[in-house]
Amino acid sequence: MANFVYLIGDMETKECAVVDPGWDVPAILKAAEGMNLDKIFITHGHPDHTNGVIELVEKKNCKIYIQKSEIEFWKFQWPSVVMLNDGDIISVGKRTVRAIHTPGHTPGSQCLEVDGHLLTGDTLFVNNCGRVDLPGSNPAQMYESLAKLRKLDEKTILLPGHNYASEPTSTIGQEKKSNPFLRFQSSQEFLSFMR
Repeated sequence: MANFVYLIGDMETKECAVVDPGWDVPAILKAAEGMNLDKIFITHGHPDHTNGVIELVEKKNCKIYIQKSEIEFWKFQWPSVVMLNDGDIISVGKRTVRAIHTPGHTPGSQCLEVDGHLLTGDTLFVNNCGRVDLPGSNPAQMYESLAKLRKLDEKTILLPGHNYASEPTSTIGQEKKSNPFLRFQSSQEFLSFMR
């Protein structure tokens, strides 16, 4: 499914977090060798982004960071869950991660802002946005979430949850120019297109 799994780390403190651990837990653990992997960030609850969570928790005793409305929607029974709200700040060593609630693809979808980078899960892709025809999705909320992301610094580097484009990354500035889903001027226009 061309998923991206990201690591956020502080080489000085050796603290590390993984974002959306899907499919290949041994590869994640290998990439994090030498680091203290103790946090899992979930951008949203779909299985392709979460199917490695239990194995990682069993091997590393990680805490799981997920938006409150997402855990309530999916009713996950994971251990060690930290329920986030929009704007919460979490430390990974000396780095800070800001959780941005971006519902639309799912009720508790979130993006993670860290050091000029934005990990967007399935909210925003290079030249596209997440689906809004799945259980829990909401096109009107997606429009509002994309409008929120449009306001970020244009130099912010976009790191999506899937590799669905010719380039794996972009910037908010580039997406404002080329991504049709960031160019709608009203929710009515967006909703009409999404129908």
